[in-house]
Amino acid sequence: MEGLNTPRMLIVYCTLAGLISAWGISGLLVIVDIASGTPPGTFFAVIGLSLGFNDPFSAQFIGLGLHILTGTVAGNIFGQIALFWQKLIPYDIKRGVSLGLIVGVTLWAVLFLPLTTFVIQPNLDAFLTSAPNAYVNNIANYFAGLYPLIVGGSLLFHLIYGAILGFMAGRMVELRLWMHRKQA
Repeated sequence: MEGLNTPRMLIVYCTLAGLISAWGISGLLVIVDIASGTPPGTFFAVIGLSLGFNDPFSAQFIGLGLHILTGTVAGNIFGQIALFWQKLIPYDIKRGVSLGLIVGVTLWAVLFLPLTTFVIQPNLDAFLTSAPNAYVNNIANYFAGLYPLIVGGSLLFHLIYGAILGFMAGRMVELRLWMHRKQA
């Protein structure tokens, strides 16, 4: 870890990489909404609706905020774990992408899959019969029967998130180490 100056910089790099990755994936999810014929922000609305925010506008922004916060925190946690287990420090892009893919799959298995299986999907199923408004009912109808596709597709998106996270963190650490060697 010599050359990073302080351990705090690794956490900053990984947190920033998580933020950038979360924004990137959020943009891709809006494109998926548009391509699938649902209104932009539908994915994020599902998150907000599952937490009890029945207003379409509020649900979308709550979902987007939580999605970006989760991606940022995941990057931060990656940096903190790497400090304690130095084999996980992304010293360069190649190593960063490899580790990032592991982070992406872990995030999918530990957070996305349980939340989708035990919170979001049951709420969507309940909204099919007793939605608080037509918007919520339309979203529930759209996602009815798509659980396997959503789970499989989300794994791909988590891999993309991890690759971006690892690329960004690895590049930032690599540049910091290069600057340190140049000054020495």
